[in-house]
Amino acid sequence: MSSQSSTFTMTRSATVAAGAFAPGHLGGLTQHIPFELVDDVLEQTRTVQVRVRTLPSRVGIYFILAMGLFPTLGYRRVWDKLVAGLSDLDLCTPSEAALRQLRRHLGPEPMRALFDVLAVPLARPSTPGVSYRRWRTVAFDGCSSLKAPDLPRIRALLGKVRHHWGMSGYPSLRLTVLCETGTRGLLGAVFGPSESGETVQATQLLPRLTSQMLLLADRAFDGDDFLRAVAGTGSQFLVRLCAHRRPAVLAVLPDGSYLTRFHGLRVRVIDADITLTTSSGQRITGRYRLATTLLDHRHDPAEVLVRLYHERWEIESAFYSLRHTLLTGRVLRSQEPRGLEQEVWALLTLYQALRMAMVEAVEAVPGADPDRASFTVALQAARDQVIRADHVLPASSDHAASGISTAVLSALLPPRRSRTSARKVKCPTSRYPANPTSEHPLTSQNITMLAVEIHAQPPSSAAPGRSGQRNQVLQHMRTEPHRSWHARELATALGFPHYDSFCVQLGRWTREGLLEKVSNATYKIASDCLPSQRSPTDRHRP
Repeated sequence: MSSQSSTFTMTRSATVAAGAFAPGHLGGLTQHIPFELVDDVLEQTRTVQVRVRTLPSRVGIYFILAMGLFPTLGYRRVWDKLVAGLSDLDLCTPSEAALRQLRRHLGPEPMRALFDVLAVPLARPSTPGVSYRRWRTVAFDGCSSLKAPDLPRIRALLGKVRHHWGMSGYPSLRLTVLCETGTRGLLGAVFGPSESGETVQATQLLPRLTSQMLLLADRAFDGDDFLRAVAGTGSQFLVRLCAHRRPAVLAVLPDGSYLTRFHGLRVRVIDADITLTTSSGQRITGRYRLATTLLDHRHDPAEVLVRLYHERWEIESAFYSLRHTLLTGRVLRSQEPRGLEQEVWALLTLYQALRMAMVEAVEAVPGADPDRASFTVALQAARDQVIRADHVLPASSDHAASGISTAVLSALLPPRRSRTSARKVKCPTSRYPANPTSEHPLTSQNITMLAVEIHAQPPSSAAPGRSGQRNQVLQHMRTEPHRSWHARELATALGFPHYDSFCVQLGRWTREGLLEKVSNATYKIASDCLPSQRSPTDRHRP
């Protein structure tokens, strides 16, 4: 066999690659990032070494990943961790300059390709907490707290954020990910300068959505164009709307939600108050306005969807594990742009491999939720196994009985409790100041009761402002839905005194797809907004 595929067994039963390839491992995580996958990625990106010397390209890939496991150590000490369990082998010790040159030779392309291979759904659909009905729940979000070295080449790439007290101390990356909420595994990632908008970055991840997914997202992703793009992928969505949005009411459903249209996209809107009671007796109420493409109120009741939306916050736990547990809050080490890109892709790949090991462990316990797996335990077990060169290759077909899985299963967390606390800004110079008016307790408290109240919106809402006028016009035109109405006729019937302003509004509602203009100043309800013999919810019934 070739030196790249043969193995060497030591007296302490550690099995690694032979010859110069022996340091190329990641302990138990090698089972999730195997030699064959790394070799294939190197071949595709044309970064395979020309001749096998002290530092083959495969060893370089595992070395870069190991740098993410040991973010506080320099090159030589990271190398010492890789070879600590291989003392019986006569291995050369490369210089820091050689390791640095190896990184430059590889570049970011293999790491990005490796992440793209691993960025897939991790859990089976039947795993608890992973799916809602037949859809796998996923979420979009971004963070801008990954700090890079304050060097001229990095500043030229990323810039600095200007705060009200001056410039930030370090350039920062904005990272936007698509996350599987049930496992906190990543399905895709985009990063760049902090000035890049997370919605713009999320648009690049839309091809990762499939018809088997239900997207959960916050108010940053409620733009009409973005939501239409999400619906165009075939996936469903449940997105929180900004408070100032007042959608038109086309039809009120029995559960209090109502149907509307966002520039041609038919959606369902839910207005709800969520009231939680803490163990101290404190009551906290918040208003939510959600939009969803799940139009059938019989299969997807409004209260169920409101409670489901809370799953979106799982993506924050993913960011916490990446920034604080894995990186320990430190500044990224790379001092030039391509190295920085390589390092971030390596961290994302390493994070995903750890999540794969955690999910594999939990799924061995029937009925266990992936929330019970500890990322800290998995990370420490992975570090220990790198040092000992343990479980580089599976000893048997039963992966769950060895390696990181054993450590995770021996320290499963208890089932998660419902808790609440105020969101804290721990950095004294953060650009996100604390909210002194927050009703949430400063310390975490258990939630003893959670009540959801759906606010039904009457179709003839006479609320002040343009949204009230729009609903009144639509309600009046529905009395004879198939006829055409002149603008002056509508203004007179509804008592709108400012005719010219009213005509401007009719033009705006036409552009939104609610009305159709048939002639000068004459309109009728858009055909898509008319009730049909078959309920619009029936068309979306699974």
